[in-house]
Amino acid sequence: MDRDGQSWRIGTADDVAWIAGHTTHGPSVTAAIPPVFEAYATFHPPHGIGVDVHERAVVDGLAARTPEQQWWLGYLDTGAHDIVFPGAATVTLYWGWSYLLVEAGPEQALTWRTGHLRGGGALPDLFFPADRSWLVSALWDDTWTDIGASADMLAGLLSDPLVNARLVSPDEDACPPGLTRD
Repeated sequence: MDRDGQSWRIGTADDVAWIAGHTTHGPSVTAAIPPVFEAYATFHPPHGIGVDVHERAVVDGLAARTPEQQWWLGYLDTGAHDIVFPGAATVTLYWGWSYLLVEAGPEQALTWRTGHLRGGGALPDLFFPADRSWLVSALWDDTWTDIGASADMLAGLLSDPLVNARLVSPDEDACPPGLTRD
């Protein structure tokens, strides 16, 4: 698919096979992130901080701690929200949800989308680097985002108040204090 004067690769089921069918049911972080990572956290925009500032902090923190490589960006196809490449083939994840998956990078994660179902902002609903060293996923009915990664990666994100991350154990309810499930 073409965009920004460049051709982008659309992902297939093989590219997300490590996620598909490997999450759990229930309120824990492993409903969005397979239980294969060293550590887990959730994050959401802190009170009084714009979503654009928050999302930039998240992407900058991830990019600073990830070797140079492509990222897979996944956009949930609700039929009502921007998936960047309408009409492109999708993959199925979680409980039969369709995602458009495209191989791109950190800048595209921040600029391609015109708004997501959790409000303003541009971030994909799911994204991870080609080496699968971390996975960020926001399920359609959650107002926060989940991440699985190394303890070092998460320590870096936890140190940035604009990210507003908190560690969670794989079996703990992922809903951050003060937020509610929809």
